[in-house]
Amino acid sequence: MRRTKIICTIGPASESREKIQQLLTAGMNVARLNFSHGTHEEHGSRMSVLKEEAAKVGKYLGILLDTKGPEIRTGMVPELGITLTNDAEFILDTNSALGSSERVGITYKELWLDVVPGTHILIDDGQLDLEVVSVQQEEIKTMVRNGGILKSQKGVNVPGISIKLPGVTEKDIEDMRFGVTQGIDFIAASFTRKASDILAVRQIVEEMGATVQIIAKIESQEGIKNLDSILEVVDGLMVARGDLGVEVPVEEVPVYQKEIIRKCNLLGKPVIVATQMLDSMIRQPRPTRAEASDVANAILDGADAIMLSGETAAGQFPVEAVRMMDKIAKRTETTLLETMATRHPHLNVAESISYASYSIARDLNATAILTPTQSGITARMISKYRPKTLIVAATPFPEVARKLALQW
Repeated sequence: MRRTKIICTIGPASESREKIQQLLTAGMNVARLNFSHGTHEEHGSRMSVLKEEAAKVGKYLGILLDTKGPEIRTGMVPELGITLTNDAEFILDTNSALGSSERVGITYKELWLDVVPGTHILIDDGQLDLEVVSVQQEEIKTMVRNGGILKSQKGVNVPGISIKLPGVTEKDIEDMRFGVTQGIDFIAASFTRKASDILAVRQIVEEMGATVQIIAKIESQEGIKNLDSILEVVDGLMVARGDLGVEVPVEEVPVYQKEIIRKCNLLGKPVIVATQMLDSMIRQPRPTRAEASDVANAILDGADAIMLSGETAAGQFPVEAVRMMDKIAKRTETTLLETMATRHPHLNVAESISYASYSIARDLNATAILTPTQSGITARMISKYRPKTLIVAATPFPEVARKLALQW
């Protein structure tokens, strides 16, 4: 039985009833709905099908709502894009008019207040690099340091700069309220920068009387800097390597990944590793050797869950990607089991009792550890020690069973 959980992003390639059936059979534990795209009607329809198909096979499938978050994007440009030439001047402004080879608008109107000469502004996952030369009201003059083709509505990152955007946008609030009414189990808060971002999300959830678990997506230098305080108030973390790999030097990403996982493991909080895990399977039926190693190393580091994004949302081989991830995880876990316990201190009496249960089960070579639980906490504490013995969590609450779908 595989312990590491698999999260599948549901999109055009996987939203049909037939594909969802196949994903469930292949090993999907949690379905991710990306609210950066799609309407409430579309997501509501997907959730209904997910719940119906999971019930048919008797599976407690978790549903995760991933917020759009406080992102910055460029405005519209001509359909074929515009060419940015190295060492040419280029202007970012607040004008919503169609962009040209000389300028383009951006969605964050106050960016000019946050940057200074010498700041680097990265566009389209870092493909385009602009260095700020001067700033005046609502206009940023830059020099193109790494040019290329700029198309409409591309993401903008400003590494090392604390952006004053609100942690939760009006769209996020509307989306979360909708998701709670539909019975979601998790909210992944995009671009979490500080603990107050999570507290704002939790307030919205609690006002609706819900017990949705909140996952902080660590995607920036500011999020890394405030990691410890974020961990104090969140239910789990996601290592969102896409934007993180733009915000920090790429060679730092594996180091931060290991550090985030280690801290989550110590606290017994679930941690997800995401982005480009089997990226080549968007187009090919088999992953690269490097991708297989990436998945395996995330598990060896201690990840509770591994996530597929474009592979299942828009790829040509969504079911094959889940099957491959399942195979890699099962094989990797045979080397992982019984190696984690020495990493974890016992932080309180309850954890000491959980560790004792793990130790007794190991010494007696027990078939399973049965843990009755009202909230899932007992099962999570035992899971922290990664026992070879099967953990069976018995709960009278279906929502608790679904939340445990994210736990190792």
